[in-house]
Amino acid sequence: MKLILLFSLVVAASSLAAKPNILFLLSDDHSYPFLSAYGDTNVKTPTLDQLAAEGMKFHRFFTGAPQCVPSRATLMTGRSPVAARMTRFSAPLPRDEITLPELLRDKGGYFTGVCGRSFHLDGATKIGQGAAKVFQEHQLKTFSDRVDSLNNCPDPEVAGQVAAFLDRRPADKPFFMWANFSDPHHVWNAPAEFRPDPAALKLPTHLPDLPGVREQFADYCAEVNRVDRTVAGVLDVLKKRGLMDSTLIVFCGDNGMAMPHGKGSLYDPGSNVPFLVRWPGVVKHGSDSRALISGEDLAPTLLAAAGLEAGSKMSGVSFLPLLKGETHTPRKHLFVERGPHGSAPVQANMTNAGYDLARAVRSERFKFIYNCTPWIPYSPVDSAGGQAWKQMQEANAAGKLSAGMKATYFTTPRPVYELYDLEADPAELNNLSGKTELAATERELRAALAEKMILDWDYLPLPDLMEGNSGESGGNKGKGKGKKN
Repeated sequence: MKLILLFSLVVAASSLAAKPNILFLLSDDHSYPFLSAYGDTNVKTPTLDQLAAEGMKFHRFFTGAPQCVPSRATLMTGRSPVAARMTRFSAPLPRDEITLPELLRDKGGYFTGVCGRSFHLDGATKIGQGAAKVFQEHQLKTFSDRVDSLNNCPDPEVAGQVAAFLDRRPADKPFFMWANFSDPHHVWNAPAEFRPDPAALKLPTHLPDLPGVREQFADYCAEVNRVDRTVAGVLDVLKKRGLMDSTLIVFCGDNGMAMPHGKGSLYDPGSNVPFLVRWPGVVKHGSDSRALISGEDLAPTLLAAAGLEAGSKMSGVSFLPLLKGETHTPRKHLFVERGPHGSAPVQANMTNAGYDLARAVRSERFKFIYNCTPWIPYSPVDSAGGQAWKQMQEANAAGKLSAGMKATYFTTPRPVYELYDLEADPAELNNLSGKTELAATERELRAALAEKMILDWDYLPLPDLMEGNSGESGGNKGKGKGKKN
């Protein structure tokens, strides 16, 4: 009997050792490349730089959407927001969508938790009493049943919540903790100690050099610097408990920065986010990847790291071989969707900050964007009231913006189709859709996007597949209004 008990304990210990603890750290509205580990001089992020030095940093990780709710749905389900029925910002995650922590708990024996800023998957809180009543009557808020521990708290309390979670963890179980941070999301109120000199900043090339742009960009960089300090507090909890060597740590942004061309847009700054993986004994120190990675790929990868199969409905592809330094077949395409933002109803004279329907496909070199509500004028999500956008509007009225910026931000209707050569035009300011010399490339991307939309049961009409014509699409012919040249 003693031998059987001893054998059982040895098997349990061996199983536990084979499954890494998993800490998933998620910042909010955090665009690539705003970590100093990527060589960006606008921010100072020593904690996250150390994670990168001790693991792998990714340059081309893209969330499933440029918005909080749908991007998080993708990270947790391994599916696109469209497939998971999470394109409406106020939607709760459907109960039949099985999440990463559920699979880790039910199939892998993990103790699971979520803490910090709202995880955004139980429906919006500001939806009115009528909608809230529907959520309650039909038991649509499900996340408290999906994990063992669920606590929302402000950033300064996240480290304490992680410590409390670990105190409750059974000794025989590995853990999964998803810790959410508010920074660098609005409100931008980081103390002066975190704020760089606006005059010393190197602005992204998609933004004009205006005083208000510099001031708001400095505010944003201060938030990035502060979240680095907050992450340090969480890692200190693991260090004090001797858990750093047995924990797979992932740091990621949920979508891009809330400035023009970022959050809410299908341009790269909207969904290309920092992504770091530290896994002692597995991931080589200081390694680097430029492979295309989708937010859909995170859940299958972490499940594979725990020795588990991906969920039956997951469309993401595990990049575990890449982490291990083994042969990895990179993605040829990845996809990003845009839907409504926030909980406000559609109103007359609204901008696309609150409502837009669009899809995008990206390859190594090119991006194709399909705008299904082009008549709605552009406005940046969460920052339209700031001095940066106001000064950009004034500069446009005075004829002081470049042709690319004017076309990108102030042309209405916007083009139905956009095509960018990301090698020649990384700022995505020169729309090449309809160019005869790129007809084959555009046709390929349209076909890839159509296939994704079909497989995800997308509710939008498919794009024109350019079958039977020489290249120019009906929605973008000529050089008229809505076409960037």
